[in-house]
Amino acid sequence: MTTSQDLLAQYGPRESMEYDVVVVGAGPGGLATAIRLKQLAAAKSQELSVVVLEKGSEPGAHILSGAVMDPRALTELLPNWKELGAPLNQAVSDDEVLFLNETGATQTPQWLIPECFHNHGNYVISLGAVTKWLGEQAEALGVEIFPGFTAAEIVYGEDGSVRGVATGNLGVGKDGEPTENFQLGMELLGKYTVFAEGARGHLGKQLIAKFQLDAGKDPQSYAIGIKELWEVPEAQAKPGQVVHTAGWPMDGDTYGGGFLYHLEGNKVTLGYVVGLDYKNPWLSPFEEMQRWKTHPSIRKHIEGGKRISYGARAITAGGLLSLPKTVFPGGALVGCDAGYLNAARIKGSHAAIKTGMLAAEAAFEALAAGRQHDELSAYPAAFEQSWLHAELNQSRNFKQWFKKGNTVGTLMTGIEQWLLPKLGFKAPPWTIHRPQADHLYLKPAAECAKIDYPKPDGKLTFDRLSSVFVSNTNHEENQPAHLTLKDATVPVRINLALYGGPEARYCPAGVYEFMKNEDGSDRLQINAQNCVHCKTCDIKDPTQNIVWVTPEGGGGPNYAGM
Repeated sequence: MTTSQDLLAQYGPRESMEYDVVVVGAGPGGLATAIRLKQLAAAKSQELSVVVLEKGSEPGAHILSGAVMDPRALTELLPNWKELGAPLNQAVSDDEVLFLNETGATQTPQWLIPECFHNHGNYVISLGAVTKWLGEQAEALGVEIFPGFTAAEIVYGEDGSVRGVATGNLGVGKDGEPTENFQLGMELLGKYTVFAEGARGHLGKQLIAKFQLDAGKDPQSYAIGIKELWEVPEAQAKPGQVVHTAGWPMDGDTYGGGFLYHLEGNKVTLGYVVGLDYKNPWLSPFEEMQRWKTHPSIRKHIEGGKRISYGARAITAGGLLSLPKTVFPGGALVGCDAGYLNAARIKGSHAAIKTGMLAAEAAFEALAAGRQHDELSAYPAAFEQSWLHAELNQSRNFKQWFKKGNTVGTLMTGIEQWLLPKLGFKAPPWTIHRPQADHLYLKPAAECAKIDYPKPDGKLTFDRLSSVFVSNTNHEENQPAHLTLKDATVPVRINLALYGGPEARYCPAGVYEFMKNEDGSDRLQINAQNCVHCKTCDIKDPTQNIVWVTPEGGGGPNYAGM
């Protein structure tokens, strides 16, 4: 098989383009970075070249979030966002927090709901639509956006600093050999490169390892969020209603909960979040989400409606204690690529926008001073003085408490987010640390009870393949698999033998299937076509044998209205 380096040696050198700043990822964080850079340059009547690479077919195509948006950071970035037509159309009208048992629910009184779950002044949105709009604002300011191009490789200088990225090669066949359509990737080089790939970014993961950015930090924690978009009869629509649930169908030791938000236009967005530190390898986050929808408190919102879209995405949940160092020679991490999401609020887009702005301000200051390829130390310093740091500091123990069980987690969240603020504490006076990464929590299958999930009815509950269909996922078939194995024997020899083959259950898209060979032996089949780029396999694989790499640009889901 011809390697990428072999192709480079044969067809290279790569063409290159130079910019002041290269941004990887056209999500809220990356676009906020680009917009803020252009704003600062315009204020000084200076020229500044900024490019944004986006692996999706357009900005927003791969974006998946709940989402209830806190507009604070957006208002700082674009104070006239309403006049500019930002698609924040539905203000939150009502908050419900429910504790579910198998058949009933207990509603938390409004006066007892912690501040982190209050959404007055926030908006129920499609984050994909907001991201597309942010892309339009960036282009209007002169930002170059290249959709359908993956940042596949980091380019380093001789001194070890980050000089930019290289896009993936096009026209490489399944066998790794160039086809007649082969086209060598190109280098986009910048004085600074900002990485905004989202949770478990492919390149961000490499940067954290290379520069040891997580030294002295708690291991990052993740969850998987599985989401559906429904259109419901007008009589069931309650625009602006926000519902969060805890309890059933999770057991008392597994972190998870549901969300259900009413958008405008008789649309309901709902989903389920499961912490990827769960222990039972028989658990299926996808099946738990389907089961959750059958609860009377959820069913009543969507029954009689039609599911119109589906998606899944990993979510960073470690918070401030898991936040790595966010700068290194030549670049920075922003948004969920670093892990700024506030799990207690179930919100990350405001943090992505704010950190993108802070990184942009540090980069602009450095460029104005004639600097390049060094550390933007002003960025983390500004974060530590920001309202976002104060917000994350208040919530820093959230996920750690839930590792002690849902009862303890709920009680301590109430104390830290409801009682302590009333007593004048801006942050808890104690800190709870997390000892190990998510994949280390999985127990052997023989030690755990199997979970019997009901069959889908095709009306309220669905299977994986019909779900992937409505995510509009597609990949060029004749390309190397982007779900790679360090050791091809591990899935059967260890994962199936010891853990019951958990990849067949934790993947929400049916990518991994254990099949029988003609001689009765087992093998793992990887259906890379189905991949929705959630990154769960890269996180939860108990042997860390699966490595997610970028497919050809434009491949993956094309989320509509999500």
